[in-house]
Amino acid sequence: MSLMSDAPAPAASDHAVPVRLVLGAVSLTLLFASLGQTIVSPALPTIVAELGGLDHITWAITAYLLASTVGAPISGKLGDLYGRKVVLQGAILIFLVGAALCGLAGTMGMLIAGRAVQGGAAGAIIVLSMAVVADVLPPRERGRAQGLLGAAFGVSTVIGPLLGGFLVEALSWHWIFLVNVPVGIVAFAVLAAALKRPPAGGRKSIDYLGAALLAAFLAAAVLLSNFGGTVLPWTGPGAWALAALVAVSLIGFVLVEKRAEEPVLPLSLFRVNAFLVVNAMGFLVGVALFSTVTFIPLFLQTAKALSPTASGLFLLPMMGGLILSSALAGQVMTRTGRYRWMPIASTALLAVSLLGMSRVGADTPLWLIALALAGVGTGLGPVFSIGVAAIQNAVPMHMLGVGTASANMFRLIGGSLGTALFGALFSAGLARRLDGVLPAGTEGGLGSMSPAVVAGLPPDIQHRVIEGISASLHPLFAIAAVGAAIACLVGTRLKETPLATTLPGRG
Repeated sequence: MSLMSDAPAPAASDHAVPVRLVLGAVSLTLLFASLGQTIVSPALPTIVAELGGLDHITWAITAYLLASTVGAPISGKLGDLYGRKVVLQGAILIFLVGAALCGLAGTMGMLIAGRAVQGGAAGAIIVLSMAVVADVLPPRERGRAQGLLGAAFGVSTVIGPLLGGFLVEALSWHWIFLVNVPVGIVAFAVLAAALKRPPAGGRKSIDYLGAALLAAFLAAAVLLSNFGGTVLPWTGPGAWALAALVAVSLIGFVLVEKRAEEPVLPLSLFRVNAFLVVNAMGFLVGVALFSTVTFIPLFLQTAKALSPTASGLFLLPMMGGLILSSALAGQVMTRTGRYRWMPIASTALLAVSLLGMSRVGADTPLWLIALALAGVGTGLGPVFSIGVAAIQNAVPMHMLGVGTASANMFRLIGGSLGTALFGALFSAGLARRLDGVLPAGTEGGLGSMSPAVVAGLPPDIQHRVIEGISASLHPLFAIAAVGAAIACLVGTRLKETPLATTLPGRG
């Protein structure tokens, strides 16, 4: 049976809606949301050179990821309670507000605030797009559909850096945010035609306290990983206060969720094998994905003197591997009904590829870097497409939204903490290696190590700076490789559940 058939299928609203139209709508919506993340990477060196220093580079990413992490489970729950359509449309409008804030930003603070608004909305869009698939397709066919959404995510990650690099060079970095506005309007209109709003129900209970405690836990954890050991000494009162907030908010969250009428993240899900295993793997590979996307353009622009557009092109092999492996994994899952072995094999490849990235230096041929990045992408794809389908197959239908949200949430937690931690490690390593290297009077010091500044240094100092940047990146990829190897071992604990060929009833 073809996934893209025009035969009517039951939708979330119990209206007959062509599957092709529904999948097309959510794919476009997912493309729109993920484009807002990926378009920024090649422009980061230019943005931080204009609005701030190198020490701010991770916050343009971290604010987005942190807000996405918090927005994912909350929106997943709201989708379960009120229907996917109304929450999706609201998220698109909020995303556009955030894009406008970023596009008009004149300070790093305003940019970070806009990225946070964008991120919260993007978390909702991505999660609900994936949940709609489970509303209209039986478990056996979801692997192929999730592969399609994974391909849409991959396409955006290819288009985003290219478009971002082009806009930075042809216009200005402000346009990498403003370009989201027409895309968002189109996504909103297509979604309005594809999905029907479910009939109004009774009064719903929302777990506000649980959501607040979850947000506090995630924010404190990211701040601690970003500032601990650098801005805040590990033995100082600031670090201890953040550590205490992490512990208190986590304990409070667990206690609240046990008693909540409609918990934002039901604790019963942690007894589901697929939920536990897939999300543990997602957390670990999230570190690998976002650390690679964040730091590879920086390395290529400084160490290899590539333009923002050219550095964006070097993410093509990574995203090509992700698109291909995600789509193929979904096809295999749909045709055979088997899926357990694919995330195990792919994370093994991911570990090897990241280990290769940990040896990259200024003298490494560009083709070898591209090959390693292709391996990274191929290793990531099956974890995303198979993981979501496996969770959807294991959780009750009335927890479908929050179950789907968990896959995105844990991956983004890994991305948030990994990007913040790696940013701190990179800054500390660079400061240690370049202590006393820069000539006196270098404007901005280490915080101004943009590609233009590096290119303007005397040749001998420039060589030492590039070596310092390369050496500071090596531990980051080595740590990510260890995380991928652990994810591979965790994947061996996944229990394969038979995939039904009919759409289950709601319960």
